[in-house]
Amino acid sequence: MSQKPSLPKGTRDFTPKVVFQRNYIIQTIQKVFQKYGFDPIETPALENLSVLTGKYGDEGDQLLFKVLNSGDFLNKTAPEDYAAGSAHLTGKISEKGLRYDLTVPFARFVAMNRNEINFPFKRYQIQPVWRADRPQKGRYREFYQCDADVVGTHSLLCEAELIAMAQEVYDGLSFRDYQVSLSNRKILEGIALACGASDQFNAFCVTLDKIDKIGRERVFEELIKIGLKESDLQTLSDILHIEGDHHDKLNQLRPFVMDSTQGKVGIEEVENTLNYLKSLDVSTEKIVLDFTLARGLTYYTGIIYEIKPTTLQMGTITAGGRYDNLTGVFGLPDVSGVGISFGIDRIYDTLNELNLFPKQLKVENHVLITNFDATTENHALHVLSVLRNEGITAELYPEAAKLKKQLSFAHRKNIPYVLMVGTEEMKSKEYSLKHMETGEQQRLSVDQLVKLLLAMN
Repeated sequence: MSQKPSLPKGTRDFTPKVVFQRNYIIQTIQKVFQKYGFDPIETPALENLSVLTGKYGDEGDQLLFKVLNSGDFLNKTAPEDYAAGSAHLTGKISEKGLRYDLTVPFARFVAMNRNEINFPFKRYQIQPVWRADRPQKGRYREFYQCDADVVGTHSLLCEAELIAMAQEVYDGLSFRDYQVSLSNRKILEGIALACGASDQFNAFCVTLDKIDKIGRERVFEELIKIGLKESDLQTLSDILHIEGDHHDKLNQLRPFVMDSTQGKVGIEEVENTLNYLKSLDVSTEKIVLDFTLARGLTYYTGIIYEIKPTTLQMGTITAGGRYDNLTGVFGLPDVSGVGISFGIDRIYDTLNELNLFPKQLKVENHVLITNFDATTENHALHVLSVLRNEGITAELYPEAAKLKKQLSFAHRKNIPYVLMVGTEEMKSKEYSLKHMETGEQQRLSVDQLVKLLLAMN
């Protein structure tokens, strides 16, 4: 019996139109990466689970796609393994998993290739990742990330350049309705100390990060449950009410973190990053200092940032931060790094919803040559060869058909030009070129045709 085709939830097919649009995004990002001196690498879709587990927190571990061992994957198990629970059983039947992000595989790559790469090492990577998450708008189980990282230097110039790169990417995509939220893990440590939450740092940060979703009142209720007092909440409330420009906000925050060495360092790092941006002539008007920003707590150690659209409901489309010892778990300690990640799928959804894709993303000099019979087909093949040898995108309709059908084919494929090759054209050696958008036609020799089409590149 025939089977109704389907896709796993959270995955998608992409039509040619969508692929052209996605390539437009990827190529825009790639050009900026290369402009700033980043080199490409690739890592396998499969990683050993020992590489992936424990790097994303308990929740992240639950979202890893695990791959069953090949062959009889149950042959190393015993009845008591089932009784011990799924976590124990997984170690018996699965040794590999699909990569969850590009950062941890990159750290593994650096550790394994330390003798072949030059530090500071600047790399970019554009590949799919997989997460066993609940599919929803802007969140998929298979999606692309575009990452750029620098490892082997503590310089805050790297943070500034990554933020500058992000703004250049979005300028290149003609998207300007976004906000860059900027903070520092060390500032969060200082705020936690001021609010009496140092012993509950992770829980404090995770709760604080919910403020945009559930509101300040509910956040305070949850903070009381983890042990904060009314006086602590008042301190936090005073911090959350800090307003002004970047300079004013940092100066107002200083008294609150004066007892925290880390907090004071965090403020200095944010100041230096902003100063670097100013020296690079990069606008900081879209940057908002957000002291509640708490992302990547399991590995970010310094500057953290994320970018979200401001005119539509969409999650984070770009994010990153400083991680000081991610390679340490792979036997390469004390290698500081900082990175940025662009979420291709959310960027696509954003541009699509705002109708920001260029109308013409295909090759502008693409030509379809008509095919009416065996005689004209043979002549058309010669013209086709000439055009392709000149680097012009061209194709011959694969079988004899009426002109209306061939024009319809060109229209559906968005091919801008149709070249008529009939008996009359064969004799005169002049061919009718039809511009599909305007309907205009002109008669040209092959040389004139080549010259015209090459000028459109």
